[in-house]
Amino acid sequence: MSRKRSILNRGKRRKEKVVDLDITSLLDVLVILLVFLLKSYSATGELANIPKGITLPKSESETINSPGVVVQASKTKIWVNDEEIIDTKKAAIIYDDGGKRIPRLYNKLVEWKEKYKNTHKSAKNAKKFSGSINLVLDKEIKYNYLKSILNTAADAGYKTYQFVVRGEDS
Repeated sequence: MSRKRSILNRGKRRKEKVVDLDITSLLDVLVILLVFLLKSYSATGELANIPKGITLPKSESETINSPGVVVQASKTKIWVNDEEIIDTKKAAIIYDDGGKRIPRLYNKLVEWKEKYKNTHKSAKNAKKFSGSINLVLDKEIKYNYLKSILNTAADAGYKTYQFVVRGEDS
């Protein structure tokens, strides 16, 4: 009789039970993880293309540059937002009469300031003109050259500036 029972129960033993898998808690975890990663991701650092001829100074600073106009200067050239403005090898005069201001740089900075202001007028959600400028400078430029760039930026309405430097690990 025990043999009969085992033969009768044979098919029942082999049938696998269907297991219901509840994935709602797994989806909750994935959504929480996604929200956390999106909140912790920061894309606020300003990236700048470093032209040839500019060697950045090293720094231990860990602050992130704010968005704004990028002025790059080497010993022989000046760029504003990756557009070459002045080549000192070709230009005979780059300073105005007082020697404190660079007219071509001034005109381009005023043009960018007006672009920011016009964008803010047309798109209300756009950020206001901050008056901030990011300076990418060669570490071997002369102080007077730097001073004239800063004076020009101040005259054009850029009151705050930040130096873009190379971090210690790069």
